[in-house]
Amino acid sequence: MTTLSIKDVPETWAEALRQRAARNHRSLQGELMALVEQAVGNAAGADNPAEAPGERGRPRIAGYDKRGWPIVRVGWKTVAQVAADLKVKFPDGVSNQISSIDIIRQDRDSR
Repeated sequence: MTTLSIKDVPETWAEALRQRAARNHRSLQGELMALVEQAVGNAAGADNPAEAPGERGRPRIAGYDKRGWPIVRVGWKTVAQVAADLKVKFPDGVSNQISSIDIIRQDRDSR
């Protein structure tokens, strides 16, 4: 990824950005990334650049973690599409596997 730097930002602008980041529960870095992502999306003529034609499968920022680092997603399928694909691949479900319910019960009963 490329690193960008902006020099000689007026202190009033920097403080306004810090306050905006705090209101959005982001770090300053996370807020700046959100603003850049929005600007790039608007320039491409789409609300979400990952959904623009020809952009499927390309990495996109899905959100930001507590430190302000971007959470990058590559996939483009919805949850319903993934579930349908798994139903086709495993029509009877997965057999010979311990269920999550049994794991939770074993953990609970071991205390």
